[in-house]
Amino acid sequence: MRYLVRDKIFAIGDDYWIEDEGGRPAFLVDGKALRLRDTLELKDPNGQVLVTLREKMFSVRDAMTVERDARPLATIRRKRLSLLRNHFRVTLVEGTELDVSGRILDREFTVEYDGELLAHISRKWFRVRDTYAVNVVREDADAALLIAVAVCVIRMSEKEAGRD
Repeated sequence: MRYLVRDKIFAIGDDYWIEDEGGRPAFLVDGKALRLRDTLELKDPNGQVLVTLREKMFSVRDAMTVERDARPLATIRRKRLSLLRNHFRVTLVEGTELDVSGRILDREFTVEYDGELLAHISRKWFRVRDTYAVNVVREDADAALLIAVAVCVIRMSEKEAGRD
């Protein structure tokens, strides 16, 4: 399933819809303004919070957490000891690790588990410059989590590059 994301999604305090490939609203990104740290909620079309994304405070390295039902689900950090600047590690609470690599700021990267492709994020499928897709490859994959991972790594990369 392919989901369409508009690049303006990262303005804290603004809300944006992520559409499915049929153009129907699939997820609402609700930016929470007036918070000490970046906080975004990914909601279903009925307004139910699926995951919450938070900037991790007082971390040695920049990190964001993904929570589900007010409990930690994953932590996202830039991968240590990587020759690639655009390489992140997603550590799920049960210990599973996902690798995110590619050209994050260009919106051309992948999310993999143990060498298996879970999602491909790309701008190349669109003529509209401010749109990219999160193509969830596996049908049994957690689409909300993979979209949250894409949002987090782009947010962290833009912040580091001073585009925030």
